[in-house]
Amino acid sequence: MTETAAPLSLLTSMLTPAVLISANGTLILSTSMRLARIVDRVRELVESSEDLASGHVRNFVEERRAEVERQLAVHARRAALIQWSLTGFYVSLCLLVATMVCIGLTAFLPGIGWLPGALGIAGSMVLFYGSVMLIGETRLALRSVITEMEFATRLGKRRMSDKEA
Repeated sequence: MTETAAPLSLLTSMLTPAVLISANGTLILSTSMRLARIVDRVRELVESSEDLASGHVRNFVEERRAEVERQLAVHARRAALIQWSLTGFYVSLCLLVATMVCIGLTAFLPGIGWLPGALGIAGSMVLFYGSVMLIGETRLALRSVITEMEFATRLGKRRMSDKEA
């Protein structure tokens, strides 16, 4: 290998982890936003619960209370999945950065040539794990929204039948 080819080869091999790091950063940002939305929604549900407890809401109180409790339980599960997902993404980020550092160090310490590959594979596996957790959270969020819409529809129908009676 020529004198200029070695550094170029080293830099080229550092590009793959850099692309994964960029993708990982995007996932961290979007997942953090999902967590913020869950926190906002839980705060709204707590307010609804307080309104129900204080008597501000008088119609269908028990049904509404049960629905709020159901939604809070779902959001607790969603938050746990988001937390596992974010943890995976951050660990993956660390492993991928370590991969890049180790790729650079192989120029000075050829005996660690196996380490960047091992770290890169581990980082990719943890990134995959975080993505799977995020898929689970997304599925749970969709089911929760569908159930919430069904509840709103049922309540609307009961309200209409009460007006007709």
